[in-house]
Amino acid sequence: MRQPLSVIDFATVRKNQSVGESFADSVTLAREAERLGYTRVWYAEHHNMATIASSAPAVLISHIASKTDSIRLGAGGVMLPNHSPLTIAEQFGTLAELYPGRIDLGLGRAPGTDPRTLQALRRTPQSAENFPQDVKELQGYLTGNSRIPGVSAMPGANTNVPLTILGSSLFGAQLAASYGLTYGFASHFAPDALVDAVNTYRAQFQPSEQLAEPYVIAAVNVIISEDPEDAARQLEATQRARVRMMVGRGREFTEDEMDMVMASPAAQQILHMLKYTAVGTPETVVDYLEGFARHADADELMISPVATRQEDVLKGMELLANAWHK
Repeated sequence: MRQPLSVIDFATVRKNQSVGESFADSVTLAREAERLGYTRVWYAEHHNMATIASSAPAVLISHIASKTDSIRLGAGGVMLPNHSPLTIAEQFGTLAELYPGRIDLGLGRAPGTDPRTLQALRRTPQSAENFPQDVKELQGYLTGNSRIPGVSAMPGANTNVPLTILGSSLFGAQLAASYGLTYGFASHFAPDALVDAVNTYRAQFQPSEQLAEPYVIAAVNVIISEDPEDAARQLEATQRARVRMMVGRGREFTEDEMDMVMASPAAQQILHMLKYTAVGTPETVVDYLEGFARHADADELMISPVATRQEDVLKGMELLANAWHK
Protein backbone atom coordinates (compact mmCIF):
# COMPACT_ATOMS: atom_id res chain seq x y z
CA MET A 1 0.00 0.00 0.00
CA ARG A 2 1.30 3.43 -0.95
CA GLN A 3 1.01 6.33 1.47
CA PRO A 4 -2.18 8.44 1.54
CA LEU A 5 -2.00 11.60 -0.54
CA SER A 6 -3.23 14.98 0.67
CA VAL A 7 -3.06 18.51 -0.74
CA ILE A 8 -1.99 21.89 0.57
CA ASP A 9 -3.76 24.84 -1.05
CA PHE A 10 -2.47 28.41 -0.62
CA ALA A 11 -5.60 29.98 -2.13
CA THR A 12 -3.30 31.48 -4.74
CA VAL A 13 -4.38 34.76 -6.29
CA ARG A 14 -3.14 34.43 -9.83
CA LYS A 15 -2.40 37.24 -12.29
CA ASN A 16 -5.50 39.22 -13.29
CA GLN A 17 -7.56 37.32 -10.72
CA SER A 18 -9.61 38.61 -7.78
CA VAL A 19 -9.49 37.15 -4.28
CA GLY A 20 -13.05 35.93 -4.71
CA GLU A 21 -12.02 34.07 -7.86
CA SER A 22 -9.13 32.44 -6.00
CA PHE A 23 -11.57 31.20 -3.35
CA ALA A 24 -13.77 29.75 -6.09
CA ASP A 25 -10.69 27.95 -7.40
CA SER A 26 -10.05 26.58 -3.90
CA VAL A 27 -13.58 25.19 -3.75
CA THR A 28 -13.06 23.51 -7.11
CA LEU A 29 -9.73 22.08 -5.96
CA ALA A 30 -11.23 20.65 -2.76
CA ARG A 31 -14.12 19.09 -4.66
CA GLU A 32 -11.71 17.49 -7.09
CA ALA A 33 -9.50 16.26 -4.25
CA GLU A 34 -12.57 14.69 -2.64
CA ARG A 35 -13.65 13.05 -5.90
CA LEU A 36 -10.16 11.69 -6.55
CA GLY A 37 -9.69 10.16 -3.09
CA TYR A 38 -7.19 12.55 -1.51
CA THR A 39 -7.23 12.33 2.29
CA ARG A 40 -7.31 16.01 3.27
CA VAL A 41 -6.77 19.56 2.08
CA TRP A 42 -4.96 22.07 4.29
CA TYR A 43 -4.71 25.85 4.18
CA ALA A 44 -1.78 27.84 5.55
CA GLU A 45 -1.98 31.11 7.46
CA HIS A 46 -0.02 33.85 5.69
CA HIS A 47 -0.36 37.60 6.01
CA ASN A 48 0.45 40.61 3.83
CA MET A 49 1.17 38.52 0.72
CA ALA A 50 -0.58 39.67 -2.45
CA THR A 51 -0.64 36.21 -4.03
CA ILE A 52 -1.82 34.17 -1.02
CA ALA A 53 -5.39 34.60 0.28
CA SER A 54 -5.44 31.99 3.06
CA SER A 55 -4.82 34.49 5.87
CA ALA A 56 -7.90 33.32 7.81
CA PRO A 57 -7.82 29.50 7.60
CA ALA A 58 -10.81 28.85 9.86
CA VAL A 59 -13.09 31.05 7.75
CA LEU A 60 -11.86 29.50 4.51
CA ILE A 61 -12.22 25.97 5.90
CA SER A 62 -15.81 26.66 6.91
CA HIS A 63 -16.70 27.90 3.44
CA ILE A 64 -15.07 24.97 1.67
CA ALA A 65 -16.47 22.41 4.10
CA SER A 66 -19.95 23.68 3.22
CA LYS A 67 -19.21 22.99 -0.45
CA THR A 68 -17.84 19.45 0.07
CA ASP A 69 -19.14 16.30 1.70
CA SER A 70 -16.48 14.11 3.25
CA ILE A 71 -12.87 15.19 2.71
CA ARG A 72 -10.94 16.29 5.79
CA LEU A 73 -10.04 19.98 5.89
CA GLY A 74 -7.61 21.74 8.15
CA ALA A 75 -5.03 24.38 8.82
CA GLY A 76 -1.56 23.65 7.64
CA GLY A 77 -1.25 25.62 9.67
CA VAL A 78 -2.43 28.18 12.12
CA MET A 79 0.54 30.24 13.30
CA LEU A 80 -0.28 29.94 17.00
CA PRO A 81 1.93 32.83 18.24
CA ASN A 82 -0.40 35.17 16.32
CA HIS A 83 -3.42 34.13 18.41
CA SER A 84 -4.61 33.22 21.87
CA PRO A 85 -5.08 29.45 22.31
CA LEU A 86 -8.66 30.02 23.50
CA THR A 87 -9.58 31.85 20.29
CA ILE A 88 -8.22 29.03 18.12
CA ALA A 89 -9.95 26.41 20.28
CA GLU A 90 -13.26 28.24 19.81
CA GLN A 91 -12.76 28.64 16.06
CA PHE A 92 -11.80 25.04 15.39
CA GLY A 93 -14.25 23.76 17.99
CA THR A 94 -16.97 25.53 16.02
CA LEU A 95 -15.75 23.88 12.82
CA ALA A 96 -15.64 20.47 14.50
CA GLU A 97 -19.23 20.83 15.68
CA LEU A 98 -20.38 21.97 12.24
CA TYR A 99 -18.43 19.32 10.32
CA PRO A 100 -17.85 16.36 12.69
CA GLY A 101 -14.89 14.12 11.94
CA ARG A 102 -13.58 16.33 9.15
CA ILE A 103 -11.44 19.00 10.84
CA ASP A 104 -7.67 19.00 11.42
CA LEU A 105 -5.52 21.61 13.16
CA GLY A 106 -1.88 21.99 12.23
CA LEU A 107 0.14 24.42 14.35
CA GLY A 108 3.19 26.43 13.43
CA ARG A 109 5.55 28.53 15.52
CA ALA A 110 6.57 31.03 12.81
CA PRO A 111 4.55 34.24 12.35
CA GLY A 112 3.85 33.58 8.66
CA THR A 113 4.65 37.17 7.82
CA ASP A 114 7.14 40.05 8.06
CA PRO A 115 8.05 42.04 11.23
CA ARG A 116 5.88 45.05 10.36
CA THR A 117 2.83 42.88 9.80
CA LEU A 118 3.58 41.07 13.04
CA GLN A 119 3.32 44.43 14.77
CA ALA A 120 0.01 45.07 13.00
CA LEU A 121 -1.23 41.73 14.39
CA ARG A 122 -0.40 43.11 17.87
CA ARG A 123 2.21 40.40 18.39
CA THR A 124 5.95 40.42 19.00
CA PRO A 125 8.68 37.97 17.96
CA GLN A 126 8.84 36.89 21.62
CA SER A 127 5.36 35.38 21.31
CA ALA A 128 6.92 32.32 19.66
CA GLU A 129 8.78 31.54 22.88
CA ASN A 130 5.47 30.50 24.46
CA PHE A 131 4.63 28.05 21.69
CA PRO A 132 5.07 24.81 23.72
CA GLN A 133 2.91 26.13 26.56
CA ASP A 134 0.33 27.52 24.11
CA VAL A 135 0.01 24.14 22.39
CA LYS A 136 -0.69 22.49 25.75
CA GLU A 137 -3.21 25.18 26.66
CA LEU A 138 -4.97 24.75 23.30
CA GLN A 139 -5.01 20.98 23.66
CA GLY A 140 -6.54 21.33 27.11
CA TYR A 141 -9.41 23.41 25.76
CA LEU A 142 -10.13 20.95 22.91
CA THR A 143 -10.08 17.89 25.16
CA GLY A 144 -12.20 19.43 27.90
CA ASN A 145 -9.26 19.56 30.31
CA SER A 146 -8.65 23.29 30.53
CA ARG A 147 -5.38 24.30 32.16
CA ILE A 148 -6.95 27.57 33.32
CA PRO A 149 -9.49 27.04 36.12
CA GLY A 150 -12.94 28.32 35.28
CA VAL A 151 -12.20 28.82 31.58
CA SER A 152 -13.44 26.43 28.90
CA ALA A 153 -13.83 26.66 25.15
CA MET A 154 -17.44 26.85 24.04
CA PRO A 155 -17.57 25.51 21.37
CA GLY A 156 -14.37 23.46 21.52
CA ALA A 157 -14.40 21.44 24.71
CA ASN A 158 -14.44 17.68 24.09
CA THR A 159 -14.25 18.05 20.31
CA ASN A 160 -10.76 16.51 20.43
CA VAL A 161 -9.71 18.14 17.17
CA PRO A 162 -6.48 16.29 16.24
CA LEU A 163 -3.36 18.45 16.42
CA THR A 164 -0.30 18.32 14.18
CA ILE A 165 2.94 20.14 14.92
CA LEU A 166 4.33 21.70 11.75
CA GLY A 167 7.95 22.62 11.34
CA SER A 168 11.18 22.56 9.41
CA SER A 169 13.68 22.07 12.24
CA LEU A 170 14.51 19.82 15.16
CA PHE A 171 12.53 22.04 17.54
CA GLY A 172 9.18 21.06 16.07
CA ALA A 173 10.24 17.42 15.78
CA GLN A 174 11.18 17.24 19.45
CA LEU A 175 8.00 19.02 20.54
CA ALA A 176 5.74 16.77 18.46
CA ALA A 177 7.54 13.71 19.82
CA SER A 178 7.33 14.76 23.46
CA TYR A 179 3.62 15.64 23.16
CA GLY A 180 2.76 12.51 21.18
CA LEU A 181 1.35 14.43 18.20
CA THR A 182 1.51 14.03 14.43
CA TYR A 183 4.49 15.79 12.86
CA GLY A 184 4.27 17.62 9.54
CA PHE A 185 7.52 18.67 7.87
CA ALA A 186 7.52 21.65 5.48
CA SER A 187 9.88 20.05 2.98
CA HIS A 188 8.05 21.73 0.08
CA PHE A 189 9.85 24.99 0.91
CA ALA A 190 12.35 24.21 3.71
CA PRO A 191 14.08 20.99 2.69
CA ASP A 192 17.38 20.96 4.56
CA ALA A 193 16.56 19.35 7.94
CA LEU A 194 14.01 16.80 6.70
CA VAL A 195 15.85 13.57 7.45
CA ASP A 196 17.34 14.67 10.78
CA ALA A 197 14.01 16.05 12.00
CA VAL A 198 12.03 12.93 11.11
CA ASN A 199 14.67 10.66 12.67
CA THR A 200 14.58 12.75 15.84
CA TYR A 201 10.79 12.66 15.98
CA ARG A 202 10.58 8.89 15.55
CA ALA A 203 13.39 8.22 18.05
CA GLN A 204 11.91 10.45 20.76
CA PHE A 205 8.18 9.83 20.24
CA GLN A 206 6.09 9.36 23.38
CA PRO A 207 2.61 7.81 22.93
CA SER A 208 -0.36 9.98 23.90
CA GLU A 209 -4.13 9.80 24.05
CA GLN A 210 -4.25 11.24 20.53
CA LEU A 211 -1.57 9.05 18.95
CA ALA A 212 -0.17 5.64 19.87
CA GLU A 213 2.62 5.59 17.28
CA PRO A 214 4.55 8.30 15.41
CA TYR A 215 2.97 9.65 12.26
CA VAL A 216 4.86 11.80 9.74
CA ILE A 217 3.36 13.95 7.01
CA ALA A 218 5.99 15.20 4.55
CA ALA A 219 5.23 17.91 1.99
CA VAL A 220 6.49 17.76 -1.59
CA ASN A 221 5.92 19.89 -4.68
CA VAL A 222 4.40 18.26 -7.75
CA ILE A 223 4.17 19.22 -11.42
CA ILE A 224 2.74 16.50 -13.62
CA SER A 225 1.69 16.20 -17.25
CA GLU A 226 1.29 13.45 -19.83
CA ASP A 227 3.74 15.43 -21.97
CA PRO A 228 7.27 15.73 -20.48
CA GLU A 229 7.88 18.95 -22.40
CA ASP A 230 4.72 20.47 -20.97
CA ALA A 231 5.83 19.45 -17.46
CA ALA A 232 9.17 21.16 -18.07
CA ARG A 233 7.33 24.28 -19.26
CA GLN A 234 5.20 24.28 -16.13
CA LEU A 235 8.32 23.93 -13.95
CA GLU A 236 10.02 26.88 -15.61
CA ALA A 237 6.91 29.03 -15.22
CA THR A 238 6.64 28.03 -11.56
CA GLN A 239 10.30 28.80 -10.85
CA ARG A 240 10.09 32.21 -12.49
CA ALA A 241 6.88 33.05 -10.67
CA ARG A 242 8.35 32.05 -7.31
CA VAL A 243 11.50 34.11 -7.84
CA ARG A 244 9.51 37.07 -9.17
CA MET A 245 7.31 37.03 -6.06
CA MET A 246 10.14 36.72 -3.53
CA VAL A 247 12.74 38.95 -5.19
CA GLY A 248 10.48 41.51 -6.82
CA ARG A 249 8.02 41.94 -3.92
CA GLY A 250 5.49 43.61 -6.20
CA ARG A 251 7.91 44.98 -8.77
CA GLU A 252 7.31 44.02 -12.39
CA PHE A 253 10.20 42.65 -14.45
CA THR A 254 10.55 42.31 -18.22
CA GLU A 255 11.40 38.82 -19.44
CA ASP A 256 14.98 39.94 -20.14
CA GLU A 257 15.26 41.30 -16.60
CA MET A 258 13.85 38.04 -15.25
CA ASP A 259 16.53 36.11 -17.15
CA MET A 260 19.17 38.09 -15.26
CA VAL A 261 17.34 37.74 -11.95
CA MET A 262 17.09 33.97 -12.42
CA ALA A 263 20.89 33.76 -12.66
CA SER A 264 21.44 35.64 -9.41
CA PRO A 265 22.51 34.04 -6.10
CA ALA A 266 19.24 35.17 -4.51
CA ALA A 267 17.26 33.29 -7.13
CA GLN A 268 19.35 30.17 -6.68
CA GLN A 269 18.65 30.25 -2.96
CA ILE A 270 14.92 30.52 -3.65
CA LEU A 271 15.05 27.65 -6.15
CA HIS A 272 16.81 25.52 -3.53
CA MET A 273 13.63 25.83 -1.48
CA LEU A 274 11.96 23.77 -4.24
CA LYS A 275 14.50 20.97 -3.88
CA TYR A 276 11.81 18.35 -3.30
CA THR A 277 9.79 18.73 -6.49
CA ALA A 278 8.45 15.84 -8.56
CA VAL A 279 8.26 16.80 -12.25
CA GLY A 280 7.27 14.83 -15.33
CA THR A 281 4.83 12.20 -16.54
CA PRO A 282 2.62 10.27 -14.11
CA GLU A 283 5.04 7.33 -14.10
CA THR A 284 8.05 9.59 -13.46
CA VAL A 285 6.28 11.46 -10.67
CA VAL A 286 5.08 8.25 -8.97
CA ASP A 287 8.63 6.89 -9.01
CA TYR A 288 9.90 10.13 -7.50
CA LEU A 289 7.24 10.20 -4.80
CA GLU A 290 7.87 6.58 -3.83
CA GLY A 291 11.55 7.41 -3.41
CA PHE A 292 10.76 10.62 -1.54
CA ALA A 293 8.44 8.77 0.85
CA ARG A 294 11.24 6.33 1.68
CA HIS A 295 13.75 9.17 2.03
CA ALA A 296 11.42 11.13 4.32
CA ASP A 297 10.21 8.00 6.17
CA ALA A 298 6.73 9.47 5.67
CA ASP A 299 3.39 7.93 6.57
CA GLU A 300 1.52 10.43 4.37
CA LEU A 301 2.50 12.81 1.57
CA MET A 302 1.17 16.35 1.46
CA ILE A 303 1.22 17.39 -2.19
CA SER A 304 1.82 21.03 -3.06
CA PRO A 305 0.61 21.42 -6.68
CA VAL A 306 2.74 24.37 -7.76
CA ALA A 307 1.74 24.85 -11.41
CA THR A 308 0.86 28.46 -12.14
CA ARG A 309 -2.44 27.71 -13.93
CA GLN A 310 -5.52 26.25 -12.25
CA GLU A 311 -6.22 23.91 -15.18
CA ASP A 312 -2.72 22.45 -14.86
CA VAL A 313 -3.16 21.98 -11.10
CA LEU A 314 -6.47 20.14 -11.49
CA LYS A 315 -5.27 17.97 -14.37
CA GLY A 316 -2.11 17.14 -12.45
CA MET A 317 -4.06 16.11 -9.37
CA GLU A 318 -6.17 13.76 -11.49
CA LEU A 319 -3.17 12.24 -13.26
CA LEU A 320 -1.39 11.68 -9.97
CA ALA A 321 -4.38 10.15 -8.20
CA ASN A 322 -5.02 7.73 -11.05
CA ALA A 323 -1.38 6.67 -11.24
CA TRP A 324 -0.85 6.49 -7.46
CA HIS A 325 -3.90 4.34 -6.76
CA LYS A 326 -3.31 1.81 -9.55
